[in-house]
Amino acid sequence: MAAEVIDGKAFAADVRGKVADHVARLKADHGLVPGLAVVLVGEDPASQVYVRNKGKQTVEAGMHSEEHRLDADVDEKTLLDTVARLNADPKIHGILVQLPLPSHLNSDLVINSIDPAKDVDGFHISNVGLLGTGQKSMVPCTPLGCLMLLRDRLGNLSGLNAVVVGRSNIVGKPMAQLLLGDSCTVTIAHSRTKEIEALCRTADILVAAVGRPEMVTGDWVKPGATVIDVGINRVPNGEKTKLVGDCDYASCAEVAGAITPVPGGVGPMTIACLLANTVTACCRANGLEEPAGLTA
Repeated sequence: MAAEVIDGKAFAADVRGKVADHVARLKADHGLVPGLAVVLVGEDPASQVYVRNKGKQTVEAGMHSEEHRLDADVDEKTLLDTVARLNADPKIHGILVQLPLPSHLNSDLVINSIDPAKDVDGFHISNVGLLGTGQKSMVPCTPLGCLMLLRDRLGNLSGLNAVVVGRSNIVGKPMAQLLLGDSCTVTIAHSRTKEIEALCRTADILVAAVGRPEMVTGDWVKPGATVIDVGINRVPNGEKTKLVGDCDYASCAEVAGAITPVPGGVGPMTIACLLANTVTACCRANGLEEPAGLTA
């Protein structure tokens, strides 16, 4: 029996609708407009498309959107000064520095210069520590989106076996922390994991976030498991290219109970959760109740 397809595009539209409703209430009741500033360094085409989409969806949700573009050869001080200005700007509740940065810039230094309360990407070392110790933090957008999809599909996650394939700071590690927070039994697998296929077959929840096209095949999946495919890989397809995930969709879908497609699964959730994080940051900054269902 084929797996149920988890429609991330539709779910993300629902999240954006909830964000827009909350923004409207903040305006009407408190005269507040959540503000998101994106800093883009250089001309990376994929980053430009992503930043444009972020700006468009921010405005559609009724929020204040700013874009700060800097040349690829910008010096570190200029970039840090830009972040410092945004830290001090009361109109801005969320700051995002688009990664990757050019190699002459220290990404860790730049990310950790963002005010942790405005770090809507959840990458600041303070937010990483708060998440790891189960305290209130800004949560990275992609893992937060995955968690929302899992809660919607499975309800209570308590006691389920979860395997996260991939140990990146952006997805793998925070995803494991979020699943632990929902009382899953969590294993992180990676390129050095022995008998990784057998380990994955123990998972009620299998999250693939390793960045290798179609690495996870159907024989890695426990029958009836929920598979969350975070991978976005561009591979040759005749004279053109196509997007595929870290899972071989056809074989995994034959075994899984539910699976996210690529594209149209986790991807749309990332920007939706960025907007949700910005509203959450605005509420926290003003001592207001956080939006229900939009946080971890």
